[in-house]
Amino acid sequence: MGNPLRVLVVEDSEDDALLLVRELRRAGYAPRSLRVQTAEELQAALREHTWDVVVTDHNLPGFSSEAALAIVNDSGLDLPVIIVSGSIGEDIAVAAMKMGAHDYIMKDNLTRLVPAIERELREAELRRSHRLAEATIHHLAFHDHLTGLVNRHEFDRRLKEALRHAKEGEHAHVLLYLDLDQFKVINDTCGHQAGDQLLRQLAVVLREKVRSNDTLARLGGDEFGLLLESCPLEQAHQIAEGIREAVANFRFVWQDKTFSVGVSIGMTPITSDARSVDEILSAADVACYTAKDMGRNRVHVYLEDDSELLRRHDEMRWVSRIKQALEDDRFLLYRQSMQVLETNSQLHSHSEFLLRMVGDDGKIILPGAFIPAAERYGTMTLLDRWVVKSVIEHLSGLYRQTPDANKLGTFFVNLSGSSLNDAAFFSYIGEQLEVNRLPPELLCFEITETAAISNLHLAVDFIHGIRSLGCQFALDDFGSGLSSFSYLKAMPVDYLKIDGGFVRDITSDPMNYAIVQAVNEIGHVAGLRTIAEFVEDDAVLSTLQDIGVDLAQGYGIARPMAVVPVSLS
Repeated sequence: MGNPLRVLVVEDSEDDALLLVRELRRAGYAPRSLRVQTAEELQAALREHTWDVVVTDHNLPGFSSEAALAIVNDSGLDLPVIIVSGSIGEDIAVAAMKMGAHDYIMKDNLTRLVPAIERELREAELRRSHRLAEATIHHLAFHDHLTGLVNRHEFDRRLKEALRHAKEGEHAHVLLYLDLDQFKVINDTCGHQAGDQLLRQLAVVLREKVRSNDTLARLGGDEFGLLLESCPLEQAHQIAEGIREAVANFRFVWQDKTFSVGVSIGMTPITSDARSVDEILSAADVACYTAKDMGRNRVHVYLEDDSELLRRHDEMRWVSRIKQALEDDRFLLYRQSMQVLETNSQLHSHSEFLLRMVGDDGKIILPGAFIPAAERYGTMTLLDRWVVKSVIEHLSGLYRQTPDANKLGTFFVNLSGSSLNDAAFFSYIGEQLEVNRLPPELLCFEITETAAISNLHLAVDFIHGIRSLGCQFALDDFGSGLSSFSYLKAMPVDYLKIDGGFVRDITSDPMNYAIVQAVNEIGHVAGLRTIAEFVEDDAVLSTLQDIGVDLAQGYGIARPMAVVPVSLS
């Protein structure tokens, strides 16, 4: 068996056609050929069959090689055309080559036929490979490599076009912002390979639920966008619910484990009132986060008078401001001193580092304005790292001036619950201590009781790790939890900071007095030091001394003061 070759022969002489075929067989090919004589037959053959090469006579009765070339060119097929003729002038041959012929061969010299065909087949394959590479590059430029869906760049372009149409009054469109629920569980449990496979499979599920003229895109991570063009809001809501239901019913199987996921969907109309694509995306994103906060696996529509959405929108603006402030180094450390309440106590000085942000106008912004946004939108660990690094560098300077840890005292540093989930954060603290050669006993890290309760196992492991470095640990806002005392024995801490909400009214509220007294007593039984927060006047301070609380903190003791950089000159 020879190499297969599909040859379309444009020839009025059957004998000449047979000679061509015989030449190919002698060269080791197994040609499948068809002889045509008219323009109509050539057109039909090109439509109905697949060919590797076209060999045409130059001068058929009423049908020239130029006409054959024109038909092949018009077909759009990348087929090499070789002219085989008994007689052809040089000027005609040159003209034929200009029209697209790849070679011309005299019938009395058919030995050139096979080399010419082989050369042209190689060239055709190179052209096909080049076109495929170009098509692949073009596809990758506009599509996500993992799912094959439209990518973020192309989605933004189409969104801009949809907004332009809306402003011109042509149509109203709807944007859906999709964020998978529980995707991180699969990534963390089974690894990123499983997560990637899940995204591929869900892309297929989502495609089945959208219309042919809509644009489905992967925007990044486990987030997707869907542009519904010329779609009323009510119909868009039905599509969104269909998507939500399809994802909820989907089961992902990985190494004999079965997982289910959900999707939270934010919707916003694209109308002539919209000012920009960023505004539209932000609105849909806020609606999506609201859907998550309301219980996940649901659809939420953005409405401009929705107070909850307005709050979310404001928080999201804070996120960008926080990131910009980090880039511009516009965060400051403040320090608030505590007072030892026992007259003959051997306790040394204690103080807490606090965080402040400098606004664009140069004014100081208190953490209550930006911390909730940082916690909700995943930027809290960035702030924690900034604080840890800045505190340790500052204390390192103090220690070089006064190399006695007891004289310097103990310094409290707040950490967020988010940092407990950051596997690299503990190592980061150790690295900063080592690089700056700071005695770890100077530091006492603290997290709120609520953060500790929400993930007790992680909190206990983290606290053990911190204390193994030589640092101390405190539970902040203690007493705010519903079962504070029941888990206290499991928490290896050194200090309890009594929730200021109880401390503030201790002189006028008997219940608050009893709670503070109980927390202080339990803390001492557990071998812990107690700290009362929000101490604002002498009456509260005196009452705390009577109860036996160890330390007091609040505006009645000392106001937070900006940390002055240490000069080592």
